[in-house]
Amino acid sequence: MAYFRKHYHAPGTAPGTLVSAPESPLPLSIELLDYTGERVEELALRSAEDCKPFLDRASKTWIQVNGPVDPQTLRNLGELFDLHDLALEDVLNAGQRPKVDLYDDQMFITTALPVYHEGRLETTQISLFVGENYLIGFCPLATDPFEPIRKRMRQPNNRRFVTREIDYLLYALLDLIIDEGFPVLEQFGDELESLEAELLERPDQETLGAIHRLKRELLIMRRMLWPQREMINSLMRIEDHLVRPDTLVYLRDCHDHTVQIMELLESFRDMATGMLDIYLSSVSNRTNETMRVLTIIATIFIPLTFIVGVYGMNFGNPDNPWAMPELRWTYGYPMVWVLMIGVTAGLVWFFRRRHWL
Repeated sequence: MAYFRKHYHAPGTAPGTLVSAPESPLPLSIELLDYTGERVEELALRSAEDCKPFLDRASKTWIQVNGPVDPQTLRNLGELFDLHDLALEDVLNAGQRPKVDLYDDQMFITTALPVYHEGRLETTQISLFVGENYLIGFCPLATDPFEPIRKRMRQPNNRRFVTREIDYLLYALLDLIIDEGFPVLEQFGDELESLEAELLERPDQETLGAIHRLKRELLIMRRMLWPQREMINSLMRIEDHLVRPDTLVYLRDCHDHTVQIMELLESFRDMATGMLDIYLSSVSNRTNETMRVLTIIATIFIPLTFIVGVYGMNFGNPDNPWAMPELRWTYGYPMVWVLMIGVTAGLVWFFRRRHWL
């Protein structure tokens, strides 16, 4: 499984070159939401050119592109909204580090959306272009992860979106992306509890594999969330008209959430490392226990082997004064059994008294 996926250009490619990403069966959809203080209008666009009627309006426009975007659609949107070539290149080259870039009168943001799918951690790059009265989002998933935001904007009594500037919509999208980390960490917490129960019972190779996979996924999530926290911090310190002072208090709340997620993540990483140590100690203890039992069994049979070895020497000449008298004795065989049973019982009693058994 490839944990770090990134689409690169060939070395030597000119900056800003848009190269097609690997083909994907997912469909491409373009959703437009145009709103003012009085209305909210939603449209499903067939192509990027359908955005033209909204460019000259005194409204705020949110364009969300879901699915694998092709270079031509990206170029068309870039020409309509004067998007920078380097930023468009970063949209196609998925796997970018979360960051904030300023280009004249627009801002480009890349973030990472964590998703826990079928027992595996998956990360998706979300790219956002923010202008004076527009926001363009790119998500390679087929489903729109921002549907909860749309639902809130449709509510007639929710005036917070429609009466504020576009930077409040940016905050809402970033807040949703960051908060998606909490249910992912909850999944990690449940898996850690399950692995702890296995460690207390009888761990095996599958348990070890699950611990290693969990450690790798926690490392990937840390690699993704650490720069995301720095991105929010940079966004709070940025001096640009696109981020207004009344929105900073909401961005501080986003920053607090990133700190909470990082603290939980570090705690889970420590727990996973501790579980690996517990597994190794458990395997070592099981090996020592097995060796102890085998040593006790071997110790018990050493004197028995000596006894039967002695009586296995068939020096039975009756005229020899050094011959074994028990060989001709009627009760010789039962006597040897009584002797061996007595030695075994004595050793077991001794081992129990010393708490070795």
